Amino acid sequence: MPDQDIFSCISEPRLVARKFLARPQHEGVGAVVRRSIGRFELKYFDPFLVLDEFSVTAPAGFPDHPHRGFETVTYMLQGAVTHEDFEGHKGTIEAGDLQWMTAGRGLVHSEMPAAQGTQKGLQLWINLASKHKMIEPRYQEMLSKDIAETMIDGIKVRVIAGEALGIKSPIYTRTPTMYLDFTLKPGAHLQQLIPKSWNAFVYILEGEGVFGNQKSQPVTSHHILLLGPGDGLEAWNKSSKVLRFILVGGEPLGEPVVQFGPFVMNTQEEIDQTIDDFENYTNGFEKARHWRSESAISLDY
Repeated sequence: MPDQDIFSCISEPRLVARKFLARPQHEGVGAVVRRSIGRFELKYFDPFLVLDEFSVTAPAGFPDHPHRGFETVTYMLQGAVTHEDFEGHKGTIEAGDLQWMTAGRGLVHSEMPAAQGTQKGLQLWINLASKHKMIEPRYQEMLSKDIAETMIDGIKVRVIAGEALGIKSPIYTRTPTMYLDFTLKPGAHLQQLIPKSWNAFVYILEGEGVFGNQKSQPVTSHHILLLGPGDGLEAWNKSSKVLRFILVGGEPLGEPVVQFGPFVMNTQEEIDQTIDDFENYTNGFEKARHWRSESAISLDY
């Protein structure tokens, strides 16, 4: 029998409040994304701004572009992407690797395919509280082999952020966040605690699962499930194939959100100032004046 503390009892299971199918759309230069948060039906799910399941094949990609006021979390599922920014930070994120980037007051970077074939992954945008929007940019990066992982009773979890099945992630989340990658074998039943005050969702990557209520209909891949109130999630794999999904939760900020593309602030005045800063290479964007990524330069030849 597993330790009772690992499978903590849930007194109020969260039910599925809303469900969407993330349909493919074009983004960046030639890339295809399935956007589940940040679309017209779901502009914002506090504190989450965007969730994209992306698919990109060279020469397509996400060339030089700015960010301010939030964090981007890139989790690779297949292939590899090279990241490069105007501070000289550069690296390759391969399958299973994680990059947790705090844009803060401003970054300009590129994300381009680094391998043959199709590169696939997830990118989550997490809002920052007003007091943190203008902090210095920072990175937290983890190789696949260093991500906390365990398997119990047919349930495998990779803990990107937070805690599950008795293991914790070292990732620091400025906006308190949990990000768990679950794989359930056929017949497996999961109970996972979620702080009551947090918003939470499930995004299905592979297979089909039953969530919230054992009698509810199975839900298939590429669906996002927004969870209602409660203290945890129950999930069942009643199929004959593997079920893989992410469970993400975060503490709502409860602040106004004004977004202009890759800039997310609290007021229109702050957005106007951000655009001015970017166009005039000031207040965090100074290095953008003379910087272009290596991938952008190579496209000129």
